[in-house]
Amino acid sequence: MNATVDTVSLSVRGLVEYVFSEGSLDAGFHAASSLAEGTVAHRKVQGKYGERDRKEVYLKAEIPSEEGDLLFVVDGRCDGLLIGEDGGVTIDEIKSTTRDVTGMAEDEAKAVHWAQAKFYAYMYALESEEKSLRVRLTYVRKDSDEEKRFEEQASFDELERFVRDAVGRYAPFARMLVRNGKARDESIAGLGFPFPDYRAGQRKLVAAVYKAIDEGRKLFAKAPTGIGKTISTIYPAVKAIGLGKLRHFFYLTVRTSTRKAAEEALALLGERGLELRSVTITAKEKICFRDEVDCRPESCPYAAGYYDRINEAILDLLGREKRIGRETIEAYARKHSVCPFELSLDAAYGADAVICDYNYAFDPRVALKRLTGEQRSRTALLVDEAHNLADRGREMYSAVLEKRIFLELEREWKGRNPALRDAAKAINRWFVEYRKNAAGQRVAATAEAPLELIGLAESFSALAERELAGGGAGQDGSRLPDAYFAALAFVRIGKLYDDRYVTYGEIGRGDARVKMFCLDPSRNLARMGKGFRSHAFFSATLSPLSYYMDMLGAGEEDYSVTLGSPFSKDQWDVSIVPLSTRYADRERTKEQLLTALLEFAGKGGNSLVFFPSYEYMNGVYGTFAERAPAGCRTMVQTSDMTEEERDRFLAAFEASGGEGSLVGFAVMGGAFSEGVDLAGDRLSGVAVVGVGMPQLGLERDLIKALFDREGRNGFDYAYVYPGINKVLQAGGRLIRGERDRGVLTLIDDRYAQPRYARLLPEEWKG
Repeated sequence: MNATVDTVSLSVRGLVEYVFSEGSLDAGFHAASSLAEGTVAHRKVQGKYGERDRKEVYLKAEIPSEEGDLLFVVDGRCDGLLIGEDGGVTIDEIKSTTRDVTGMAEDEAKAVHWAQAKFYAYMYALESEEKSLRVRLTYVRKDSDEEKRFEEQASFDELERFVRDAVGRYAPFARMLVRNGKARDESIAGLGFPFPDYRAGQRKLVAAVYKAIDEGRKLFAKAPTGIGKTISTIYPAVKAIGLGKLRHFFYLTVRTSTRKAAEEALALLGERGLELRSVTITAKEKICFRDEVDCRPESCPYAAGYYDRINEAILDLLGREKRIGRETIEAYARKHSVCPFELSLDAAYGADAVICDYNYAFDPRVALKRLTGEQRSRTALLVDEAHNLADRGREMYSAVLEKRIFLELEREWKGRNPALRDAAKAINRWFVEYRKNAAGQRVAATAEAPLELIGLAESFSALAERELAGGGAGQDGSRLPDAYFAALAFVRIGKLYDDRYVTYGEIGRGDARVKMFCLDPSRNLARMGKGFRSHAFFSATLSPLSYYMDMLGAGEEDYSVTLGSPFSKDQWDVSIVPLSTRYADRERTKEQLLTALLEFAGKGGNSLVFFPSYEYMNGVYGTFAERAPAGCRTMVQTSDMTEEERDRFLAAFEASGGEGSLVGFAVMGGAFSEGVDLAGDRLSGVAVVGVGMPQLGLERDLIKALFDREGRNGFDYAYVYPGINKVLQAGGRLIRGERDRGVLTLIDDRYAQPRYARLLPEEWKG
């Protein structure tokens, strides 16, 4: 036996899925609803167990590798441990499915399911010294009580041979992870901060993030531009991995620019010797090799046979590469003929750091569900630009159904699938009655969940899932996949519905829609984040801090830190133009606004002018372009810009070379108001038109009403704070470095009011 034995801890499910998964990806219909509905199906079967039977039995075993270099500590919960009248033991593994199980043949039972059952049987036999026991697979149909059982008798010796063979097949992957982990930890031990000195406030942020990880708390950090937030959060997370306090961290961000900043920070640490594997997850729609996303194996060669090739691809990728971004994922996906998006997800589970969108941690529809409780407890979430998460959370935890799509499906499936057609018809009929009961109201709102509609959606989604899994959406233009995912989301959100929700409907002449709207996402964000060791929420504009702590689910024991700007007041030339930009006054003050903007542009240099909406911006831009000073070029953001067009827009802001100036018109909250770094004289001025307030509307008024009822200032929570955040982000484009100087013009009379003036940064005040 080798002198050194390395311990590898993992779940039974993780091990058998790696070794025994086979065949093709499907379109995701099986996996989408499996968690909640699978639990219900399990309970149906377990409810029939006898008094002596046990369910959800925790089992654990230590299994050495054949070479003696690894000790596998494997654990999990078996669904059922059944004691027969003769004292014989049966291990029951329950699997839910949408298919008709009554005619299911034994050779249709999946190898990975048998493997899980046999692992549990071995673990129990090892513990209890049973010489022989029965292994059972129970398949149960989700939307009915249909069951199908397969059983076989297995001796302890047979089970032991099976388990040792499986462990042997997993061992190469385990050895790679161990090897990578040792190299990583050795490199971290001597890793210093990658700059000679800390910037002002930077050491404080590094220490705060490390303390939050060490103590398992949440941190809310208002960290101004220029402090170096990315490296100041990643560096302490890396050090925590080296000290064994963490195993992974996720760097969560919504923008390409901040994703690149995280990749660059890890590359910088890599240049200093860091041996750490990071994976960047790119959205499926962006990274897909096909012209249109279609994950059916008959349509995509990268989906067909995916599980037959993925293990070799993962070994190759994680064995050779450290910083695994989009281009690397694409190269290895092509090399091994596997789906690049799924490859990135599978690689993420074996990586030390994952750079991805908020959704992969917080959205119940797409979160990385294979993270076990133990893995989550050793993972930290670093949430960049965290001011975006409140409204993103509202989107994640809200759901909509529309009448029109179910009317179309009722017609589409007539004569093809009577049950599916009737399920769509039932939803359409519900909307007809809903519209009738609205008595002419265009909008109706209630605090009650639409329980009947949720039930109809659940019945529809079960039938749609079965049809889709059987390839029933093969015809082009079918609305069935869209309706299925909408209904599934509606059911899922219905399970979250509480006093932080409202249901409202919008009724038109030919259509109707109902939305379960999450007014306050804090409870759901906290629920989805539960189990992770630590969270660090940080942003330059996490202001006012108390508001964002409320919205992002802070607890009494959590930390906050506010860091001063590294820039001095004399870098800013700030002025306020006190004219009204309120919707009702815009036409009246348009000429005054043009005068102010022309004067602003006349100061020379490149500048950006931010508006609260495309409509307002476009109404001013044409006249401004006609009157622009000589030598001043103009550009305007459009709502349908491609990524390449956005890159060209920013590339036009070149360092001044005596060839005139450029004025770019853009919208607050858009692609150019966050995560854009036009340092030096690439940008000399920023004008912000208005106070960024969201448009008055039903949803904002519903948010206002909730916080008013709770004794907080609903208008501030619904309108003022989200609006001023957009102002701070837009104005923050101006000064990006210690040598930058610039002109900031705030155009609105409300900036002189205490309600708004107190929310501006100190460096913007006289």
